[in-house]
Amino acid sequence: MELFGEQKRCLDGLVVSIEQLGGRVEIAKLEQIAELIIQTMRGPWRYFHTSEHIFEVGGSVDPIEVLAALFHDLVYVQVDQGVSFNISSALCPFVKEVRSQLVIKDETELPDDTMYQLVASIFGFLPGKALSPFGGQNEFLSAVIAAKSLEPFLPASTIAQIAACIEATIPFRPVSPLGFSAIELLHQRLVIVNRDFDFGWTDAETVEIVKRSVRLANRDVENFASPNSSNFLDNTWNLMPETNHELSNVNSYTVGGYRRSLQKMEGFLNFLKPELVFQQFMEEPDDETYTHMIAQTRKNIAVAKLYLGIKLITIAILEALSYRLGRDIPLSTMMGELRAPGFKTSVLEDYLPNRQIVYPLESQLEKEVLDLLAIGRNQESPYDIKNSPVATFIIKSIGFAETENFLKKAQDFFAGHISSEEFLSYCSPDVIDTISSGVMKLFDSRKMALGKVKLAHQTVS
Repeated sequence: MELFGEQKRCLDGLVVSIEQLGGRVEIAKLEQIAELIIQTMRGPWRYFHTSEHIFEVGGSVDPIEVLAALFHDLVYVQVDQGVSFNISSALCPFVKEVRSQLVIKDETELPDDTMYQLVASIFGFLPGKALSPFGGQNEFLSAVIAAKSLEPFLPASTIAQIAACIEATIPFRPVSPLGFSAIELLHQRLVIVNRDFDFGWTDAETVEIVKRSVRLANRDVENFASPNSSNFLDNTWNLMPETNHELSNVNSYTVGGYRRSLQKMEGFLNFLKPELVFQQFMEEPDDETYTHMIAQTRKNIAVAKLYLGIKLITIAILEALSYRLGRDIPLSTMMGELRAPGFKTSVLEDYLPNRQIVYPLESQLEKEVLDLLAIGRNQESPYDIKNSPVATFIIKSIGFAETENFLKKAQDFFAGHISSEEFLSYCSPDVIDTISSGVMKLFDSRKMALGKVKLAHQTVS
């Protein structure tokens, strides 16, 4: 079977890495594994966790990192709305579903399987454990599939190192009650695994295994420390439709659906501590590099939080206005459809004035966020334009100083604590009148477009 594109790239990664590790290569079986990986990564809701992501995370230098990256996102229950049919058979012997939650089978139900026991030991997961989407569920199940898939080709000690890399990609874990970081706890478990499975690693070799795991895990989240906050926001916009599937229905998702996706992301970033994004173990990475990564992450999160806050204020105004029409109004009704090549359709921004900034900018953060709103992120996304003309109009009108109080009122409206009209009464009358007038002009443009069709039809008749 001749493979092309991503599938060939995946197969090449499998073959070359296994050869470099002194393993046994069987092309026909590895072709099946490559097909399994790429088909899964092409799931309909995968926008960020795609095949391109696994190639970037793996790099091209270390074969263990390459292999770990190919498998590390294979299971993503929240994104795929379950476990892909093609990979579920590999997990059925070890995991069951109890009241819509995945649970590791009890000891009496589990088969005597060395690869499974190895992965469970590396993750510290015991029989009967309920798996959590935010507590390593996806990474654990992905590592089990990796171990079972690679078992015919590589020794257990090598597969253990691959599983350790995948374990390290469990994100955003706090320090344990005893003061150990997640990566220090992984090191402690690997010491025990080395003893129990008689791998014969020296202490120095075990440390290097952990350092490799840190390198891969940090590469997995490297966009948080992007030197360009626009790149960070591009990735944020790719993540949103993965867990907000309504956004994949371009031009038909509702105002409320879009708002809920923004709320989820803004809530996550408000919760996230920059210190929990990247990992460090025994000078991997060195202190200077690590400190820079954390500082850049803190800056990107600050930009994203302010940007998302203004987007939420904007969507709150549009949602409150939409309530005058109904409760489930498509966003395209209020703003116009996303413009497609070859089609000239009216959009809300056509009817908004190009306003000058009323209140002077007071910080570099405000300047950067205004540029991101006005000029746009680097990339268009399939479900949204890259710039934010309505948000730009609002922030130029009310200024950044008002955003915190305004956002609190918006959140009260979202939570149902105040009505849509009460929320609108808190806003600048000029802003509300201008936007509502713009929406009405958008409606008028549609009436005129329909009238032209009618007139053309009469002329032809």
